[in-house]
Amino acid sequence: MIKKAIRVPHKVLETFITDIFIAAGVDESDALIVAKHLVLANLRGVDSHGVSRTDIYTRRLDRGIVNKVDGSFIEKETSASALIDGENSLGIVLATKGIKLAVDKAKQSGIGIVGIKNSNHCGMLADYTSYAAKNDCVCIAVTNAPANMAPWGGKERFFGTNPFSYGIPAGRHQNIVFDMATSKVARGKILLAQKDNQNIPIGWAITKEGKPTQNPSEAIDGLVLPVGGPKGYGLTFLVESLSAIFTGAAFGPHIGDLYRDLSKTQNVGQFFLVFRADLLQTLDQFKNRIDEMIDKIREVPLIEGVEKIYLPGEIETEKQFEREVNGIPLSKEVVDELSLVARRYGVKTIF
Repeated sequence: MIKKAIRVPHKVLETFITDIFIAAGVDESDALIVAKHLVLANLRGVDSHGVSRTDIYTRRLDRGIVNKVDGSFIEKETSASALIDGENSLGIVLATKGIKLAVDKAKQSGIGIVGIKNSNHCGMLADYTSYAAKNDCVCIAVTNAPANMAPWGGKERFFGTNPFSYGIPAGRHQNIVFDMATSKVARGKILLAQKDNQNIPIGWAITKEGKPTQNPSEAIDGLVLPVGGPKGYGLTFLVESLSAIFTGAAFGPHIGDLYRDLSKTQNVGQFFLVFRADLLQTLDQFKNRIDEMIDKIREVPLIEGVEKIYLPGEIETEKQFEREVNGIPLSKEVVDELSLVARRYGVKTIF
């Protein structure tokens, strides 16, 4: 077992994770989609949604709780919309299919709305909104998640961390890609802290008795808190309505838990709203105005102690550039876990 954190070239890690999912019974093309997605999350510094998810994804595949072969189909469709029945396939594969379909429809009709039901955990939403922005489209993406957060004022789990993401194409500047949990923090960060034997900041979560905690295990047994209090709860409600109620997926406490229940399917829902950036003006006009706004933001005087005003998603973009050059840092705990998963399938470890 490795004794300290190491850095791994992202292409090496991508091939390794692909081999694991192929050995787990996933088609090669789908295994590559999942591996690219997980590694991209690590590249962007979203380690909670990166390769540390390999173990739980493969364990659910092994137990038959997630189908190894994508059997999804379009249940309902118009020129501008589609409902995909995921048939309990891998969430990342389904969401990748969904965003591509939404972008294709937007290019043809101006707008594309795609919902997915009977899905699973789909990873980092920024991957999907980034794809839309690269295709000169504006995109809003949401997904619900297993219940870990109470409605504002309650003390029992009902909503998930319910992330919200958007992508906006720019011209001279990098595209804007924003991704956030509507909870104070993504639950995956608490799980990763537990895996790495680290404390969490006060304010992320409370115990099941309703007390603040820095212990990730107590937080996992308790409740995560909404970002911005009742305002975060309002956003969480919208995400649940679009990804679950609108699509026909499970909602609230009816969603199967990714980690706690290895006998129940999840039936998570995803929702993508995509529209061409040139619907109301030319694409050049839109991009020029986005660039102009970015330039003006850069000119805003800084408060004391601040060196730079970051654009939404810019910290993750800078992290990606750095990690593409210097490799992805993996903790001892994550490396040890990946090594165990590899041995389970007879895949040669890279560590």
